[in-house]
Amino acid sequence: MLNLPPSVRIFISTVPADMRRSFDGLSAMTDQVLKRDPLSGHLFVFRNKRGDRVKILYWDRSGYCLWYKRLEEGTFRFPQGHEKSVEVEAAELALLLEGFDLAGARRAKRYRRGE
Repeated sequence: MLNLPPSVRIFISTVPADMRRSFDGLSAMTDQVLKRDPLSGHLFVFRNKRGDRVKILYWDRSGYCLWYKRLEEGTFRFPQGHEKSVEVEAAELALLLEGFDLAGARRAKRYRRGE
């Protein structure tokens, strides 16, 4: 299970990324394609076109960190949408990284302030 503070948001790119990109390339993609600040401390999740590789980029106050996973079999099932990024919670990201498809999953109603 991912243990992140509630202030950290997780954005999944619905646009496939070239996995040859590293810190600077993914940072530029975060800024230009996702229209998000790569220095915000939030997690930015990218997958390749085939769906068998994932990179997560984040800033930790002193520099960029990059987490990378390659599947030997199967693919990651990322949410689809009309937007260039989808925001998920840490539990949902953990499920995605373990191979669960969230498309059929339904969330029970929860309290949200202001709704």
